[in-house]
Amino acid sequence: MATRIVETSDSRQTEALGAKLAGALRPGDIVLVRGELGAGKTTLVRGAARALGVSDAVTSPTFAIGHRYRGSDVTVSHLDLYRLAGLGEEEPALLDDYLGPGRIAFVEWPQEASVELRDARVVVTLTHQGGERRRIEVCELGSERDDVEVSASLEASR
Repeated sequence: MATRIVETSDSRQTEALGAKLAGALRPGDIVLVRGELGAGKTTLVRGAARALGVSDAVTSPTFAIGHRYRGSDVTVSHLDLYRLAGLGEEEPALLDDYLGPGRIAFVEWPQEASVELRDARVVVTLTHQGGERRRIEVCELGSERDDVEVSASLEASR
């Protein structure tokens, strides 16, 4: 398990980091995206989605739970579980359309569904550093081979 820390100074750099992260992902991957309100979670996901071929506007799915976008070769799922107190009381298949083969999923506020997201490959934590600056920690949860792929992609952003 490898961890990389990157600092960005504006939203363009945060989107660019998302794009670099996307370059190391493959269908079936789940990325957990943590951070306080306004930390840049959707900005990071927008950059990743663009790199995966999404041309639609990428917006926060807070009130819809999730959005799915058609990318070049994969469906990009963007979930926001902020409003859920947990998935125990929800329909068991709530996340089925967003996770699985042929999809790369980015999940904001993932702590609400930790059991359902146990196969996550990467955890990204964004923290405000004042103004437009962000501290972004990327922790890889996959195999050694996966670590090399994600780390190599992020190393190029330094």
